Amino acid sequence: MVSIQKGLIGDIPFLMAEKKENNGKALPLFIFIHGYTSAKEHNLHFAYSLAEKGFRVILPDALHHGERISSNPPKSMDYDFWNIVYQGIQDVNKIMEWADENEFVSDGKIAVGGTSMGAIITYGSLVNYPNISAGCALMGTAAHEKFARWQIERIQKAGYEIPLSTSELEESFNHIREYDLIQNIEKLNNRPLFIWHSEVDAVIPYEFAKPYIETLTKKNSMSVYMNDKTSGHKVSRAAYLNAVEWIAQQMNAKKETV
Repeated sequence: MVSIQKGLIGDIPFLMAEKKENNGKALPLFIFIHGYTSAKEHNLHFAYSLAEKGFRVILPDALHHGERISSNPPKSMDYDFWNIVYQGIQDVNKIMEWADENEFVSDGKIAVGGTSMGAIITYGSLVNYPNISAGCALMGTAAHEKFARWQIERIQKAGYEIPLSTSELEESFNHIREYDLIQNIEKLNNRPLFIWHSEVDAVIPYEFAKPYIETLTKKNSMSVYMNDKTSGHKVSRAAYLNAVEWIAQQMNAKKETV
């Protein structure tokens, strides 16, 4: 039976899924990060399936999401998107340190994954943390800077004023570049990476996935790519099942039927 526990790592609320008989044991760890405007509870199906396969799964709430929504949130979450991403990348490190301190990780096996914004955080985490064993990116983009510039252009074309000067924007883009996997491709270092994206995604358009997926798969023999032509910005059941099975295979976790 899979148990779900609530907890805090510093100021990060999380859910932890594991089989009851594995409580307290060192296990392969999977950190799964939700998407923009979502929350940790929305990915419990991933947590359950991976826990059944012998993982310990941590589902954190991102900054300004879930239990981290404050009484004084930013005026526009859209403008704070990349601050949420940066904080999410730092949160991954805090979670890994906490898991290590509690001897929760077996043989250093740590995978990180997520949907949409969570996938963007996953790519940035792979750039920053060489101790991550594998990544799983669903509906995200590894081209952080180009996507950020497109977001700003879209806001401006819609007639909204950006509350930042040109120099402030460029400073932000410089910072974003540091977490951009496409511009730091050598840091992937051939670690296993599962990528899924729909060709009809309107939120993170396919143009911010396909050419960069080709770059990743050519540069990294351990990358696996799936796509579809119907799902839009929603992970299909086929993608979910394939991602879970792939993660279990890559991390050498005990395989059991979902």
